[in-house]
Amino acid sequence: MNTLNTATLPEPSPRRRFLVAATSTTAAVAAVGVSTPFIKSWNPSQQAASGGAAVQVDLTRIEPGMQISLKWRSKPVFVLRRTATILQNMQQPDHLLQLRDPSSRVTSQQPDYAANPTRAIREDIFVAIGICTHLGCIPTFRPEVAPADLGENWVGGYFCPCHGSKYDLAGRVYKGVPAPTNLEVPPYRYLSDTVVEIG
Repeated sequence: MNTLNTATLPEPSPRRRFLVAATSTTAAVAAVGVSTPFIKSWNPSQQAASGGAAVQVDLTRIEPGMQISLKWRSKPVFVLRRTATILQNMQQPDHLLQLRDPSSRVTSQQPDYAANPTRAIREDIFVAIGICTHLGCIPTFRPEVAPADLGENWVGGYFCPCHGSKYDLAGRVYKGVPAPTNLEVPPYRYLSDTVVEIG
């Protein structure tokens, strides 16, 4: 009968145990260090995440007759607080005759809830993407009535300095200018009487 000789391995020295433990710990730390940036790279950047995220606007910051501009999805957005005078001027029959699409018949220009004469949920607050529908320039806010450079029929609105397109303070395009359609109204909703969320 053969018997197997079982040799027992000698106990590792304390130094050897220390080296094995130190090497294992270093390898684990290195693995975490390498994998963390790799895993983080799968997440969208902060700029990308905020670029498509909804933007909230505190309406108490906007005085009547004033406008603020902000960015949503890398586009400029205008938020205007209209006065009763602005609303009255926008609805004058002579003014409406100067507009290409006063009733906003092109449905892609605004959500259904803004397909009305003021192109807004609330008539005093106007929200629009501030990009000219001609070639993508940013129109300037020109709220004054009848300035010398825009003529006596101007009741306030947006003027595109690139090619002269004009819009009223509901973003409706004038006739006889290069821009083919009204300014686009983005999706938005009210979170309260004083906060609007765009996007």
